[in-house]
Amino acid sequence: MISSQTKSNRYDFKAIEEKWQQSWAESEKYKAEEDDSKEKYYVLEMFPYPSGRIHMGHVRNYSIGDVVARYKRMKGYNVLHPMGWDAFGLPAENAAQKNNSHPAAWTYSNIDYMRNQLQQLGLSYDWGREIATCNAKYYKWEQILFIEMYKRGIIYQKTTTVNWCDNCQTVLANEQVIDGLCWRCDQAIKPRKMNGWFFKITDYAEELLADLDQLTGWPEKVLTMQRNWIGKSTGLACDFQVDGMDEKISIFTTRPDTIFGVTFMSVAAEHPLVDTLISGADNEQEIRDFIVEILEEKQQQTPEDEQVKKGIFTGKYCINPYNGEKVPVFIANFVLIEYGTGAVMAVPAHDERDFEFARKYDLPIKPVVIPEGETLDPATMENASTVGGTLVNSGQFDGVESEEAKKKVIDYAVQNGFGSPHITYRLRDWGVSRQRYWGAPIPMIHCDSCGIVPVPDEELPVMLPEDKDETGASCRPLHQRPSFIETSCPTCGAKARRETDTMDTFVESSWYFARYTCPAFTDAPLDKEKASHWLPVDQYIGGVEHAILHLLYSRFFTKVLRDLGYLNVDEPFTNLLTQGMVIKDGAKMSKSKGNVVDPHDLIQEYGADTVRLFSLFAAPPEKDLEWNSQGVEGCSRFLNRVYRFITSRPELKEQPALPAELSDTGRTLHRKTHQTIKRVSENIENNFHFNTAISGGMELFNTMTSVTDPEKDAQAEAGTVFQAVESLLILLSPMVPHFCAEMWQEIGHTSLVDDQPWPSYDAEAAKEDMLTIVVQVKGKVRSRLQVPADIDDEAIKELALSDANVQRFIDGQQVKKTIVVKKKLVNIVV
Repeated sequence: MISSQTKSNRYDFKAIEEKWQQSWAESEKYKAEEDDSKEKYYVLEMFPYPSGRIHMGHVRNYSIGDVVARYKRMKGYNVLHPMGWDAFGLPAENAAQKNNSHPAAWTYSNIDYMRNQLQQLGLSYDWGREIATCNAKYYKWEQILFIEMYKRGIIYQKTTTVNWCDNCQTVLANEQVIDGLCWRCDQAIKPRKMNGWFFKITDYAEELLADLDQLTGWPEKVLTMQRNWIGKSTGLACDFQVDGMDEKISIFTTRPDTIFGVTFMSVAAEHPLVDTLISGADNEQEIRDFIVEILEEKQQQTPEDEQVKKGIFTGKYCINPYNGEKVPVFIANFVLIEYGTGAVMAVPAHDERDFEFARKYDLPIKPVVIPEGETLDPATMENASTVGGTLVNSGQFDGVESEEAKKKVIDYAVQNGFGSPHITYRLRDWGVSRQRYWGAPIPMIHCDSCGIVPVPDEELPVMLPEDKDETGASCRPLHQRPSFIETSCPTCGAKARRETDTMDTFVESSWYFARYTCPAFTDAPLDKEKASHWLPVDQYIGGVEHAILHLLYSRFFTKVLRDLGYLNVDEPFTNLLTQGMVIKDGAKMSKSKGNVVDPHDLIQEYGADTVRLFSLFAAPPEKDLEWNSQGVEGCSRFLNRVYRFITSRPELKEQPALPAELSDTGRTLHRKTHQTIKRVSENIENNFHFNTAISGGMELFNTMTSVTDPEKDAQAEAGTVFQAVESLLILLSPMVPHFCAEMWQEIGHTSLVDDQPWPSYDAEAAKEDMLTIVVQVKGKVRSRLQVPADIDDEAIKELALSDANVQRFIDGQQVKKTIVVKKKLVNIVV
């Protein structure tokens, strides 16, 4: 209970918050266990990277999730609400390098600090399920999954182009390349071909696309982003024979109706036929220099960079199988080996990129599809024509409309054996190799005799060396550590080499939600019974910046885990909420912009409940939150007003009953109480609009103060006030849990507010006796009517038209129309 010393103008938030946090921790209040007698509810916020300090974005994200968790518990659900740490990755290496420390020490120190910060917010996590992805007890199971996926053919190794620093003798992640230079030594990086490991996510492309239709609880913008990223396309796959050689260049096009307009072929610099195509060319060295140049440029480019298109003629031609025409083959910087076949049939008359390239290199432009009512002159065209029309210059297909021609052109290829209908996806296989220290080691061994051999299960986990390496450094890549590399082959016993790549950190975050269901299970990656009980996650909460990669990879991993027999669900997250950013001075809060507000300082000054309340009240969760220090002050004032109201009324401790007969004043408060229960319940249940839910609570409190004003003659009965106070505390407890827990006991309860069922409202009690109807004439408010709540529209019209003030503004004009917005508004048009 509150001591007499704290019964002052402001409540002692520090003492109250420490008291209840200690109580919840000691009683394991939020520990989740399987209980078939209750409906389960799994709520999860995207887990944080342990950077060292939480920020206001964390506060907002985790407060939203905590309200959902607390509300669902009060609604009778068995709630799982876990927390952990996405703890591997490049930032830890950077920090360790800068501070001459070990990434593990830096990471675990940050975890301890951030855990304490989150606990200070009073978040209702089951801390017994806490995981850190850098812990070998976690990544051991990831290594087992890697091996199982390898054995099932879901993982393979292939050659890929990486960023290479000669000075550091290491591969750099894209994030480590700054303006084309190594982040450590400022030397120019170069592209280098190396073997890398890939997940065959493309095997699941069609299912990943089709199952988006099941995700009715996801924002449409996220579904659209994933559909576009998967990028399903249907069209023609066919081969162009290289003139004078046995080789063929395979292409895919979604516009087979334009194939007679091909005037050149573009291939990627990494295309496997490039060496063959340029071998023996008069300018072979010039071409090779050009290839190196565009590959280096590619490594240095960001997605935002506008690419200047350029290319070089290989000296070779290929033959269009439809008309026998020879077209030159160019190496072009805009063709990506990662997409399609790495070769593009170029139709400059009908593709803007090809048009720009053709104009630059003075290549032919041949229109073959003419839109209705237009003519296309290659000499005067200023851009490509990309719409459909009627085919011309297309042999036997002349006069056919585009859509019909696509099918006929494909059929012709099938009949003549040089092509077929084909479906392709923009989605590429997921490259998971990282040539850095701080990541989960890939559990494979390379033997000269046996090839690639998985590490035996009994030797797992393959752990990161935690001591300094031979040079004294603490986080040098594994390929620079001979003592880690040297091993023996599990199959033949000969000398062998450990894989030195570590896994992409997206791997850890692609299945952590499943491990939360059984974090202490030691027989397998997942306990299928427990995973089946809790999954899928009922409500997932996180930033929209993860709409594609993290969410797509998590969906892929869920399907793989299902196929491996660990799960029986197809999708990981039933509902998704993507909360907005926290904005200050017109920009997202960030250290680089110098506009960060430290939650720790706010908690020290106002308390965790005020910080939570502001983050929930300032904006709907899906919208950006504009920082407003006055808003924080306002939330603090509100809580202190409630505190003073309750502590100044000792009669509330007697818990007076609701009287059988209510006075008019009591009926007003009773009605407002039930209206608020209805409003808050609907705001949380339907759209998580906590801002309007809190606003409803504030309105109820204002009504309470008005009907208990001692200066007024009529005051509400004590039982009615007590019911309103009880309801207010229960309704606000998910948002401000410490405060409501304390106030609940202050009004005489020995039970916990957390254990109260969510209140239900009485529809009859919530009905208005009288309504205020606004009357407008020509769009301007001219009067207000007090009418019975059950009045019909016609009666409202008559009252409005006969109102003296309204008649004065009609002033004899003819009434053209009278519009009634039910129980709210009458608009008279004259």
